Formats: sequence, C-alpha cells, structure tokens
Amino acid sequence: MAVGSLVDAPKDLLTEIKHLEEQFTIGTAKLKEITDHFVNELEKGLSRKGGSIPMNPTWVMSYPSGHETGTYLALDMGGTNLRVCEVTLTEQKSEFDIIQSKYRMPEELKTGDADELWEYIADCLLQFIETHHGDTSKLDKIPLGFTFSYPATQNYIDEGILQRWTKGFDIAGVEGHNVVPMFEAALLRRFQGVPIKLTALINDTTGTLIASAYTDPKMRIGCIFGTGCNAAYMEDCGSIPKLSHLNLPADTPMAINCEWGAFDNEHKVLPRTPYDIIIDKDSPRPGQQTFEKMIAGLYLGEIFRLIMVDLHENHDCHIFAGQDISKLRKPYSLDSSFLSAIEEDPWENLSETLELFQNKLNISPNLPELELIRRTAELIGTRAARLSACGVAAICKKKGYKSCHVGADGSVFNKYPHFKARGAVALREILDWPAKTNLKEEDPIEILAAEDGSGVGAALIAALTLHRVKNGNMHGILHPENYK
Repeated sequence: MAVGSLVDAPKDLLTEIKHLEEQFTIGTAKLKEITDHFVNELEKGLSRKGGSIPMNPTWVMSYPSGHETGTYLALDMGGTNLRVCEVTLTEQKSEFDIIQSKYRMPEELKTGDADELWEYIADCLLQFIETHHGDTSKLDKIPLGFTFSYPATQNYIDEGILQRWTKGFDIAGVEGHNVVPMFEAALLRRFQGVPIKLTALINDTTGTLIASAYTDPKMRIGCIFGTGCNAAYMEDCGSIPKLSHLNLPADTPMAINCEWGAFDNEHKVLPRTPYDIIIDKDSPRPGQQTFEKMIAGLYLGEIFRLIMVDLHENHDCHIFAGQDISKLRKPYSLDSSFLSAIEEDPWENLSETLELFQNKLNISPNLPELELIRRTAELIGTRAARLSACGVAAICKKKGYKSCHVGADGSVFNKYPHFKARGAVALREILDWPAKTNLKEEDPIEILAAEDGSGVGAALIAALTLHRVKNGNMHGILHPENYK
C-alpha cells in the first residue's frame, strides 16, 4: 500500500483486512488452474455440442492487409449514444480518415416500439449524410458496417438474430428475430433511393480485433474490458467442429467472438466470494455471465458496496458506527469510477477519499476506516485485472502464440489505475516468462490500447467482406444480390 502503514489500525480492522485479502487474492497456481480450464471451455464452445462460452463465428474471414481502400459508413448502436461515421481507407498503408457524429439514444426508445427505434436510427443516418454530402440523390452506393453489440446469432455476416437485449434495452418483438430486415425496412422508408447497403453486422469486439490488426500486424486478439467484458481472435475453420458440415478448408481463418463473460457459469474454478454470490443471486439473470460479474466495470463498485455494508452490519469492527449509511444501501449506486478515485488518492491521510465518501454517501470515515476502504478497492481492482489475464493467456495457449500484441478497449482498461500493469504481472506468472533483464523491453505478449473497433473496425469488415465476395468466397453471405 502506498498510504500510511496499517500498524495503527485497530486490531479488529486489521483482522477484517486480512480476511478480505484471503478472499480476494489469487495466487499463481490458481491463475494457472483457471487458465487451463479456460482453454478447455474455449474448445468446448467451438465443439458441436457447445459449452457455456458461445464462441460465435463472425464470418470475418481474414485479417486486413493494411492496403484496403474506399469509403464506408459505420453505425455504432451503443447503450447511450448512436454514432455514425464515414471512414475513408486511404492509399497510404494502414491509414484512414474519419468524420463522425454522435446522437443521443433517447431513453423512451429503449423500452418503446421496434419500428420507432429503427426509424430513429435511419433518421440519424439521413441527417449525417445530408450534413456531409448535401443532395442524397446524387450519391453512389455506400457500403455500411453496423456495429450491433448485443448477443446475436450470426449464421451469415449480413444477419443477426438478437438473442437477448442488454444495456437497458427491452423492446418487444425483436428478440429471436433477425434485426437486419427491420433496419433495412426503416432505411427504405426514410431514404427513397439512397443506396446504402448493409454489408456486415458486427460485434464491437470483433471490430476491435480487425481495427487494431489494420494498424499493427502483430495484433492477434481484441478485448473489451469495460462495463462488460469480451474477446475475439482468429481461429482456423479446421478447429471449429460446429462448422464442419460446411466443409470449409481447414486452414481458412474465421474470427470468433468469444462472449467469454459466460466463462465458468458452472462454478468449477473461479474463486467466488460471498459477495460475488450475492451479486449473481440479485442480478436479472442469475447463473449467467459468472466471469463478467467478477471483472467488469458494471460490478466492481457493487462488490465494494456490498463489502462496506457487510462490515458495517455483521462484523465486530462495525465500520461507520453511529452514521447513517442509507445512501450506501442503494444497489449499483457506486460505479467503477468511484473505485478508480479511491485508488488514485495520492495523499497520506487519504483526504480525497474522505471527501468522496462525504459528498457521495454522507459518511465520514476515520483514518483506519479510510485505509480499509483503500485496501478493499485495491483488492477488487487487482483481482479483476488478474482474472482478465487468464482469458488472454487461455487464447494464447490455445493458439500457441508465444509473442503477439493484444488490442484492448473499454473504460476499465483505459481508465482504471494500474489495471494494465497488474494484468501484465499476472500474464508473466501464468506463462512463466523469465524476469526482464531490461525494464524497457516489451513483454512477449503485450496488451495495448486498441484502435476504434466499432467505427473503423466496422468499416474495415465491410471492406474485407466486399473483397472476399468479389473473389468468389460466398460463405456466410445471406443475400449475395446486395453485394453486386
């Protein structure tokens, strides 16, 4: 710990800290056990029978070369914003120009009528094109990559059957249906004759892999560590038994969208604490997304909150004694940025953490309690980073990657203090790398900030899809007539 020593803390608080350390610390041997189980589960997801990790084939069938060219639209439908981009892949290798606009996703749309949702998206697209191109009747055909980051079944790259809404959406009549015809019908109604053609429906994680590989040929894995968590990588069709009926050449590449938040739904290997069990039990879908609930931004603050309430009520130390903790009792009232702020507090007396608790929760912790708060945040943040490394290590072991780059995106990766460094330490432990002789040298496997997956990635995947169709590879294309 960077702050004052815990020697001055009362004995019962020290006991609690020690108990939390025992529950949340994951040693090297356990990391290796989790990683080995993870490799088996990735393989199970690719098998005919399947497993709890979906391992969805995406019909993205090559890495970019860096020499792709052309102008493409990209649409990114997130939980809070809709982003429309026009991406121009230039003649210069691995370079692109992008213009983009963001449109707020109105809350009432999220639980409204399906037609209203698609019409709103079509309206934003029309507004964007009119702003940047003026008269839409003179436009050539523009291919569109649509980033639809909700769990969807894709038997084809131009299809997406929504499995279930997430991110606060709950619109009747869409789950279990292909979203592409709904979106195209709205485009047709809005755009009498503007030739926008949906070329590829993608997941943001697959986009992250492809966009990162476009600018860095060493990239082999794309990851998201944000509100949720996920990874994508390139598999050989010969290692995907559930596609064997298609008789694809064994060495043909296929990007796999792992949806690895579902790892260990059977609770065989992840060291869950009583707090993790409560989060799962009280979640909208108990028994699902076990891995995600231990590492993703949506849950880190809630794990912390549950610990604080528990130590106030059920333990000898009774932290915050005599104070009103009603604000702390509100589920999901603390997000991961709250923990970030605690971990970033540079002061010996943790004065910023004290202010945070006073302003947000109306609680004034004493110094020993502040030190317990700091240690708890460190334990939760460290565990998340170390568990995340198990997923990366599992893909590397499965594929035999001894050295490569991993492109990562998401709020936790980009903003949570020490997340990258803690993940790197865990990777070193799992994969038994020798100690560095020079501190400046790269690790064999480096996790780096990714390129824009949902914008540039979507545009690139549209380009790659058009390219392969032109060369006669029609696998995973539902409507070949749209690619003429």
